[in-house]
Amino acid sequence: MAAKLDYQWHLRKVMADRGMFSTTDLIPPLAERGITLSSSQVYRLVVERPERLSLKILMALLDILDCTMDDLIEPITVAGAVKKPTKAAAGGGEPAEALGGLRPKRARIRGVDRP
Repeated sequence: MAAKLDYQWHLRKVMADRGMFSTTDLIPPLAERGITLSSSQVYRLVVERPERLSLKILMALLDILDCTMDDLIEPITVAGAVKKPTKAAAGGGEPAEALGGLRPKRARIRGVDRP
């Protein structure tokens, strides 16, 4: 089974090591480097693990915190997830076949006979 690659985000720890304990401490240094983020965006950047990150922001963080990429991002391997088998519908059988009987029939609209 192939290992799945993942990562851990250590921005909060690196900030604490540098004496920055408030997420808003990053706003002025980022602004000096031409990056304008709201306090909620900076909070999410520090507290949550970013899925997408601008390289410009990453380079600014490395410069502000005087650290390397290895300090911020730690690659880890996770055992490959076992795919769960698809569950059959209540009627049993294959899921696609079982749903066929549950689909509504197409409505046909006909003109009304008027006397």
